[in-house]
Amino acid sequence: MADAIAHEETADPFADAGPAKMSARNVSIFYGDKQAIDDVSLDIHTQYVTAFIGPSGCGKSTFLRSLNRMNDTIASARVKGEILLDGEDIYRSRLDVVQLRARVGMVFQKPNPFPKSIYENIAYGPRIHGLASGKAELDQIVEKSLQRAGLWDEVKDRLGDSGTALSGGQQQRLCIARAIAVDPEVILMDEPCSALDPIATARIEELIDDLRGRYAIVIVTHSMQQAARVSQRTAFFHLGKMVEYDKTSEIFTNPREVRTKDYITGRYG
Repeated sequence: MADAIAHEETADPFADAGPAKMSARNVSIFYGDKQAIDDVSLDIHTQYVTAFIGPSGCGKSTFLRSLNRMNDTIASARVKGEILLDGEDIYRSRLDVVQLRARVGMVFQKPNPFPKSIYENIAYGPRIHGLASGKAELDQIVEKSLQRAGLWDEVKDRLGDSGTALSGGQQQRLCIARAIAVDPEVILMDEPCSALDPIATARIEELIDDLRGRYAIVIVTHSMQQAARVSQRTAFFHLGKMVEYDKTSEIFTNPREVRTKDYITGRYG
């Protein structure tokens, strides 16, 4: 009985996390008649990097894209339930989606720098959102963003060069710097290392660790090793459902659900 009570008292993996930055409540996502996500509820906190894992086609990227309404670009997509940012529903009518995506940035699987200079890749967002009062302030934002992305020392003498001329790993860090430049609160990463070599992957993982606590970070990854390295909380998705959400250490060493254990141990996926 005492063991049961102790387990119950420590069952909440977010008890020390304070208010959630984002919350999903009973979220289901459909593409036409096909249901891709079924009744998912979870909280995302700034203190933790949160990883979404699961086999291909399980819905983890679909759910990630719903967190900044990227699914709006697909005509057949519809979302039921609530997704809250600081307690406000991001799917409410008349929401400024452009402003939402500044607050909740996205880094995609394949690096996608603009066909502009390195400087303009970073300056574009702050300029259109009115975050800089002049060239000097814009210069500061560019430098600060590149520094936070661990790229400044590599590109500071060639800011006029095209962003597409950088290596794959540098391009991905440029895209992270571009997301940071508009002062977001949440950064979503959809398999950001899948197209990168091991050295570039290690740099991105170091960067994620450096950024933790400054932004709420959510990463979708096919690599369980990566999830174990970079995250503190992990959600396991399977067939459109969130099977389990817990401390990363618990998910990988002591999962509660049989399906989670089977996936972690390589029995499917």
